[in-house]
Amino acid sequence: MMAEGLWLKKAARRAFHQPRLRRERYGELIQIDGSDHRWFEDRADPCTLLVFIDDATSTLMELRFVRSESTVSYFAALERYLTTHGRPVAFYSDKHTVFRVAKKDASGGAGMTQFGRALSELNIEILCANSSQAKGRVERANRTLQDRLVKELRLAGVTGIKDGNAFLPSFVERFNAKFAKVPARPDNLHRALNTEPDRLADILCWRDTRSVGRQLTLMYDRKKYMLEVNDQTRDLVGKDVETYAFADGRFQIRWKGVSLPYRVFDKNQRVTHAAVTSHKLLGDQLAMIKEMQEEMDAQGPPKRVRMKTNSEKIGYVKTGKKSPGRPPLARRKPKEKTAAPS
Repeated sequence: MMAEGLWLKKAARRAFHQPRLRRERYGELIQIDGSDHRWFEDRADPCTLLVFIDDATSTLMELRFVRSESTVSYFAALERYLTTHGRPVAFYSDKHTVFRVAKKDASGGAGMTQFGRALSELNIEILCANSSQAKGRVERANRTLQDRLVKELRLAGVTGIKDGNAFLPSFVERFNAKFAKVPARPDNLHRALNTEPDRLADILCWRDTRSVGRQLTLMYDRKKYMLEVNDQTRDLVGKDVETYAFADGRFQIRWKGVSLPYRVFDKNQRVTHAAVTSHKLLGDQLAMIKEMQEEMDAQGPPKRVRMKTNSEKIGYVKTGKKSPGRPPLARRKPKEKTAAPS
């Protein structure tokens, strides 16, 4: 095996990560990552801190406490970044499924995630590091924040995500004044956003396509949506419409840019039993389950719903008259046997 190169000694298998020089200009490369930690110690549940840091200057560009790393949480942080600083040249991330399609043969998405699709529409590149050492700038910042930020949150008496996000701007200002570096070249490569707020909201949302069924219905996120019958929706049977799920909870169904009226047929959505859940999303899923259970418990025990029979569904009404039908087996006349032909 050694002669064929199938087995190597431990020293030969060791990987070396050469240090990389900083980028020379501010806004050229922004490293992003999420750090799952007990940021509020025993005052609140663990959560995730999204960190955006400039590679050239080690400037903290954006910090945001969220329940977990997800596309929606990164959309919210990205919107704050774009409105504050503008569009950078590229973002540098790990191989999290928010940024990279794990399956090369995935049927949907055109080979990119929802986050990648949004950056493509904004003309921003997304690059994925091959190892954590490759994005060491943000990894070292995470370790520093897990020590320094935790202590400042304790001294300020911050006890949750909402108060933590309100505290972060003043902390970022003090942190950058002390630790930010001067770039090798003075150019700022951030570009103006040049996007209307409504257009930006359409970009930073979860977009998908669904096929309209024969009854003008479509399925999305384990719910059935029924389109209102009108002159515009009558011809949509068998055609694909676009769905827009916004971070604030709004949901729209559009056809050629026009929002269609609808109603939800199944409103009792819940987390599917035995659903496959990533460990990074486990905390967020458990928190959502807990909220749903508390809401259902507050409503009291569920009411028993009587299922309608088929006769009731079609509107059958009893007339009191009996149909002639076949007689019971005991009253049936035996059939006469005929003689076989000779």
